[in-house]
Amino acid sequence: MKNDLQRMIAEIESEVKYTRSYIGKDKLDPRVMEAMSKVSRDEFVPSDLKRLAYDNGPLPIGHGQTISQPYIVALMTDMLQLEPENIVLEIGTGSGYQSAVLSLLCKEVYTVEIVTELGKEVATRLKSLGYNNIKTHIGNGYDGWPEHAPYDAIIVTAAATHIPEPLIEQLKPGSRMAIPLGLPHMHQELMLVEKNDQGEINVNSILGVAFVPLVDERTANKDYGPLH
Repeated sequence: MKNDLQRMIAEIESEVKYTRSYIGKDKLDPRVMEAMSKVSRDEFVPSDLKRLAYDNGPLPIGHGQTISQPYIVALMTDMLQLEPENIVLEIGTGSGYQSAVLSLLCKEVYTVEIVTELGKEVATRLKSLGYNNIKTHIGNGYDGWPEHAPYDAIIVTAAATHIPEPLIEQLKPGSRMAIPLGLPHMHQELMLVEKNDQGEINVNSILGVAFVPLVDERTANKDYGPLH
């Protein structure tokens, strides 16, 4: 597994250099890369896909969801510029892999998953693996988790149709949000949302991406038109 992890880290570093003109840097924060090297990705993928766990690509985890490409996990984590005392909100727990990486870089992670089965599975998984600073919740990610707001950073791991207002409200002034925006099977952009000390919002596109859609229970049956 050690060799597999080293290979994954090398592939992430290579892709960072390949995309440097988009992301504006040649390398990610060493603390992020260290966290990536400490989380066993094979613990977060289905048993029949463990042989692919350290490939630099997304994998299905059931219920129409995926575990994100390691490079994207590292990039989005880096975008948050986390400090050890930070409290982070994650929308879209999925397998729990992104949650685990975040947990090594901050004080607490609050993570929301809308798929009940996944939410129950990941709560058990994270507890069994000893990630004790992660709190899980089954709910609608578009609503965030207001009880523990404001957050020092927010990360959304599925593509939203817009930046949800509750997430902007729950983001602490002077903080950042990483969120992919776009419709299913159409062009999506990974966005950096910054909220300054006066509460003003600035949004910048970082990179073209492909994520599963962020489900909103209130509009889950909305017809988005033909998919490409």
